[in-house]
Amino acid sequence: MDAQTLTFVFVGITFAVYIGIAIWSRAGSTDDFYVAGGGVSPLANGMATAADWMSAASFISMAGIISFVGRDGSVYLMGWTGGYVLLALLLAPYLRKFGKYTVPDFIGDRYYSDAARIVAVVCAIFISFTYVAGQMRGVGIVFSRFLEVEITTGVLIGMTIVFFYAVLGGMKGITYTQVAQYCVLIFAFMVPAIFISILMTGNPVPQLGFGSTLVDGSGMHLLEKLDHLSAELGFGEYTAGRKSTIDVFFITAALMVGTAGLPHVIVRFFTVPKVRDARTSAGYALVFIAILYTTAPAVASFARVNLIETVNNAQYSQTPRWFKNWEDTNLIAWVDKNKDGKIQYVAGTAFDGKPQFIAGRGASGERLIANAMNGNGNELYIDRDIMVLANPEIAGLPAWVIALVAAGGLAAALSTAAGLLLVISASISHDLMKKIFLPGITDKQELMFARFSAALAVSIAGYFGVYPPGFVAQVVAFAFGLAAASFFPAILLGIFSKRMNKEGAISGMVTGLLFTVGYIVYFKFINPAANQPENWWFGISPEGIGALGMVLNFTISFAVSRLTPEPPEEVQALVENIRIPQGAGAAYHHHSRGQG
Repeated sequence: MDAQTLTFVFVGITFAVYIGIAIWSRAGSTDDFYVAGGGVSPLANGMATAADWMSAASFISMAGIISFVGRDGSVYLMGWTGGYVLLALLLAPYLRKFGKYTVPDFIGDRYYSDAARIVAVVCAIFISFTYVAGQMRGVGIVFSRFLEVEITTGVLIGMTIVFFYAVLGGMKGITYTQVAQYCVLIFAFMVPAIFISILMTGNPVPQLGFGSTLVDGSGMHLLEKLDHLSAELGFGEYTAGRKSTIDVFFITAALMVGTAGLPHVIVRFFTVPKVRDARTSAGYALVFIAILYTTAPAVASFARVNLIETVNNAQYSQTPRWFKNWEDTNLIAWVDKNKDGKIQYVAGTAFDGKPQFIAGRGASGERLIANAMNGNGNELYIDRDIMVLANPEIAGLPAWVIALVAAGGLAAALSTAAGLLLVISASISHDLMKKIFLPGITDKQELMFARFSAALAVSIAGYFGVYPPGFVAQVVAFAFGLAAASFFPAILLGIFSKRMNKEGAISGMVTGLLFTVGYIVYFKFINPAANQPENWWFGISPEGIGALGMVLNFTISFAVSRLTPEPPEEVQALVENIRIPQGAGAAYHHHSRGQG
């Protein structure tokens, strides 16, 4: 069977499994809908958390960005994995002990304020929609290439699937679907990586192949060859960093603390029976996540070498089939500027922004493009988000591997999209309707509101998938920055500072969020021409500004809380109880007296 037929089969089977699980585990109560009844095993929750966390950004876009920017792409690896450790050690067990469904629920109760709850709901919705846009975009890209439909149609199909199992199954359906999706995505990521590592280095372990000598007779190591090719084409050495140290630091910090503040990850720790299980499942998740994350740099490097060697200076008439397949999706474009029929891939900008295609072909077979630039020798445009998906085709792997990667990309995007949509749904139905506007509603009515808001969220997410504000990993980086600037300080201080009050928390969240949103919107949408290092504050890019927003949040929170009344005694006792188990203090004092 050809790759497209196999893709239909693989994707069809996985979708049938996801829908079957949703029907089997249909939520019958708000407890099932929000936290899967609190009865998920740590192992299953670890797999579900890994799938929830490893989104289209991890599966599709992260290796793509590393492939193009080289060492600078390591900020995503360091930030996201480091952030997960921060979440597992510093926040998850305490939040699980508090025992609330949602982050706004924790903030509303901890800061004894409906205003704080509303601010937290706005933050949760804002972050989740920013994040989910990247996931729906990833779904659209996979469908457009492998099922040969428009990106818009692909997004609509993805919306339908997510709607079905998220709205019907709630957290219970999503959890067990995510276990299946983790198995699909990790298998789909590792199989081609192992194949390509063997083909290029003779080593079946991609993490070791990354540092091995190539088997092409050159005697060069993989990274040495990549440095040589990149420098030869004017891109600069692959292993040389181009970002400033301060920007690398701030992006990594924003991604780390943003991970720890992401509401759809935190809520996963409410689905296990005990506090100890929250820690255990966090450990399992870290192992499951590390399998993909330690492989991504190798995948990026393999893809880059294969791309340059198969495309640069090749006659268009003799280019491999994969190039023309991806060209049909408008995610690769070539302009024959010097009319020699060859593809020149060198440093420089091929187009003024993303290419605008015109119907028809040029004399050399190239797609006609409205906004081709003639200022440099580069003739090729490649969307970074296709690198992982195209990698098996570039390397000439069997059709079933190509189909498997398509199914894996969809699993990664859909699993995270479902978790995010549930956060939006719970924020509206539980935190706004139940806790503030309609406190008298029944469990059944709250479940109805939850499903309705999930349906509305799917529709809005689909719109952002069709009209995305950037590459998948870029969009997700913005979401992490917003989480860092808003949620993280309020959660951390809520757990570890008895003195932090509602006035401080609200002021900090609002300041951090507005500052971060304003900075990102200015440089990305209002004045993108100014988005250059010399114009950034302290040299910090929009991707890293969330860390500065977090510092502002902490500063404002501390200052305002010291100038306003202390929290009520019962709230201070609650904070004490979250951190120290009941009876621990008494046991400690008794032990000390016994020794005295």
